[in-house]
Amino acid sequence: MDGAYLRIRGAPRNRKGIDSLARLCQEKLEADPFSGWLFVFRSRRGTAIRILVYDGQGFWLAQKRLSKGRFRWWPEGRSASDVARRLEAHQLQVLLAAGDPTRTQAAPAWRPLSVVS
Repeated sequence: MDGAYLRIRGAPRNRKGIDSLARLCQEKLEADPFSGWLFVFRSRRGTAIRILVYDGQGFWLAQKRLSKGRFRWWPEGRSASDVARRLEAHQLQVLLAAGDPTRTQAAPAWRPLSVVS
C-alpha cells in the first residue's frame, strides 16, 4: 500500500469518534481501517474535515475547521462507493487548503530503479 492514497467519504455526523469512523470505513467503504490509509471525512455543512489513520500502534483522528468559508470540492454520489476517491498526497494538501484537488498536477511518483547485472 502506497501511503500517498486516501479514501474519501462524505458527511458522517461530526459526533462520530474513532470507533464509529473505523466501523464506517469497514461497512460503507469496504476498506480496512488498519491499512494505514488516510480516511478523509467532510462535515455536512462543509466547514470541517476529519482524517482517520492507523499508524500501527493506534488510531489518529485529526480535524480542521475553517474559520471562514467552506470546503467546496467534494465527490458526489448516492452510495459510499460512488463518493470514495483516491487522492495523491499533494492533492490532500490542496484539499486541506479548501481548494479543488482535481485541478492540481505534480510530478509522477518516484519509483526505484531496477539494477540489471
